[in-house]
Amino acid sequence: MEQAIFLWVAIALMAGLLFTRVFKSLHINFPDVTAFLIAGLLIGPYGLGRLGLTGVGFSTMEELSQVSLINEAALGFIAFAIGSEFRMSELKHTGKAAAVIGVLQAVAACLLVDIALVALHFILGPEVLPLPVCITLGAIATATAPAATLMVVRQYKADGPLTRLLLPIVALDDAVGLVVFSVSFGVARAMQGGDIDMISIAVNPLVEIVCSLALGSMLGYVLAKLEKLFYSNTNRLSLTISFVLLTIALSSLTIPAGQVTISFSSLLVCMMLGTVFCNKAEFSQDIMQRAEKWTAPLNATFFVLSGAALELSVFTAPAYVLVGAVYIIFRSLGKYIGARESAGWMGCDHKVKAYLGITLLPQAGVALGMSGQALALGGMEGLLVRNVTLFGVLIYELFGPLLTRNALMRAGEIARKPEDRHHRARFAHKQG
Repeated sequence: MEQAIFLWVAIALMAGLLFTRVFKSLHINFPDVTAFLIAGLLIGPYGLGRLGLTGVGFSTMEELSQVSLINEAALGFIAFAIGSEFRMSELKHTGKAAAVIGVLQAVAACLLVDIALVALHFILGPEVLPLPVCITLGAIATATAPAATLMVVRQYKADGPLTRLLLPIVALDDAVGLVVFSVSFGVARAMQGGDIDMISIAVNPLVEIVCSLALGSMLGYVLAKLEKLFYSNTNRLSLTISFVLLTIALSSLTIPAGQVTISFSSLLVCMMLGTVFCNKAEFSQDIMQRAEKWTAPLNATFFVLSGAALELSVFTAPAYVLVGAVYIIFRSLGKYIGARESAGWMGCDHKVKAYLGITLLPQAGVALGMSGQALALGGMEGLLVRNVTLFGVLIYELFGPLLTRNALMRAGEIARKPEDRHHRARFAHKQG
């Protein structure tokens, strides 16, 4: 089994990298993230797995679950990188705007999806679309995928007012989504059983956020102090990597404390680790640049595996397609309108108002985690939430990175495409 895991990881990484070259040779100008996802679909259970081919991909979801450790590690490093964007020097200019926009765009997406799905509930009937499903899906609509957004920003070296505001908002989205989901899911469970558990609705989510921020802050402070013991940036990078892995491990702890459960969000803890580290360690910028190069293959593998995990079976049920289409349309409207209006209230540039909402559309890991918890609704209701979320993730992950790139280009924050520089360098070499 261990040999099979190494083989699967190697196939995933090679497939993703080869697909980026296929796209370039066909002059398909998609971000690398999209190429990785499509490569994953090809080698996944709904691609080569359907043909019964072994040794060239994943035949079943069980095989895919064997390499889930890669996904956990990649998300931890992605969250750590996003946390480094919270430098105090930058937050003095964007902190207030990021906080206001981050909350309002998430709430707007939740409310619009709730309203649209509740209306659809009365049209289709409670047998097809129960109210607890509507409320739960509205909460899941708050989540934005930080991984896809960060990959696009890095690939195209995007920089400007929109990019500097975007990354903190994506980071805040996890905390906002956690609170909204916990409250909404608690209400949905109460509608099923008739009892409202205030501990699970209000207390546990707040405890998780506070404990995650506290743990991340403590580890970030310790990391910054320990880094001073080393004079080689190579050793400092090794220590940083070990701390991110330690943080991911500690984030999985769950501690019962009477009626309250102390738990942690690995994304929030790793984000806070990166935030405190980048503000306390004077050489953090160099370490982060080195870490970006080290984690590039890990991130590529993560997206290929994410593509392989997308379940195309959601297209076989008309109810899933209809509810999924409504979910996608109104979540997109909520993100766009919420970001545009709140950016206007905060006095942001007109390009930020026009394009910020589009960059917030990608959705993946956090939403899938929420939908996994929603299986606790049981029976058809839990499966409906799970499959509609999968439908949305499939669409958003394939087209979200492309829309994010186009929005950043239109905002003038991607000066020149990487492939343009490559071709110009080759042309200059030939001329020389």
